[in-house]
Amino acid sequence: MPRPDSPLRIGTRGSPLALAQAYETRDRLMVAHGLSEDCFTIAVIKTSGDLIQDRPLSEVGGKGLFTKEIEEALLADEIDIAVHSMKDMPVDQPNGLMLDCYLPREDVRDAFLSPNYADLAALPKGAKIGTSSLRRRAQILYRRPDLQVVEFRGNVQTRLRKLEEGIAACTFLAMAGLNRLGVANLARAPVDINEMLPAVAQGAIGIELRADDVGTRLLLGAIHHAPTGQRLAAERAFLRALDGSCQMPIAGLAELDGDQLHLRGEILRPDGSECLTMEHRGHVADAAAMGTALGEALLAKAGPNFFNTSLNNPPEIP
Repeated sequence: MPRPDSPLRIGTRGSPLALAQAYETRDRLMVAHGLSEDCFTIAVIKTSGDLIQDRPLSEVGGKGLFTKEIEEALLADEIDIAVHSMKDMPVDQPNGLMLDCYLPREDVRDAFLSPNYADLAALPKGAKIGTSSLRRRAQILYRRPDLQVVEFRGNVQTRLRKLEEGIAACTFLAMAGLNRLGVANLARAPVDINEMLPAVAQGAIGIELRADDVGTRLLLGAIHHAPTGQRLAAERAFLRALDGSCQMPIAGLAELDGDQLHLRGEILRPDGSECLTMEHRGHVADAAAMGTALGEALLAKAGPNFFNTSLNNPPEIP
């Protein structure tokens, strides 16, 4: 059990959202075990994804860019647990690490942010959309091929400044992040999941630890949210079957109704010229198998080279 003279070391990225997620993890552990705040320390670790701001992440390594340095610190026993946004997590963990604790999932929807327009349909022909997500880019161009997409990265404040400067007419963020930061009012509106299916694991926080650290695993068991784990088992198996990464426009969402699970999956050509969707329903005990089956079925439907559509990189915005 953590003590003030031997605190549990929580590793995280340093963004306001990442810190909010680390504090939520700490606070849940405090309540679950009756611990004081000085039984924990927060260790901020810069990742490659934080340092690279001038290029699309799909060009320089994808999901692992936000986890590599944190996982190295975990393996080196410099931290005890790592708190991650699950949509940033590769589907496989490095040898020696495990991921089986999830906090209750937040709003899974995307948020539409714009100083002048109410929603995507209201944008004039040729308007510029700011996003760094290949999924959002492809989904937008599939629905509105008349729009332009520019590369858009940075924290919430940076993106809002770019909108005010007129670099783009709108951008998209995760509602979960806005809610956790207490700034949900910045969104014009959440985007219905039937209009834009979210990224796999969007809105979920996962806690990674060393596989041989039995004591910390027992500690985390008290805050694990089983329904979120069941949903992510399906979604991440779906992603694994597609060999999913930031280089592929993939969306997926599992929803629970009692012991029944409804899994939807979507893949798109990078230029938004084609979108394929499928869904499976079944018992929650079969969540991972359903995810694998859905991914394999979509791959078979797509055929070879589906993701290889030629795509010019969007303009980079300083």
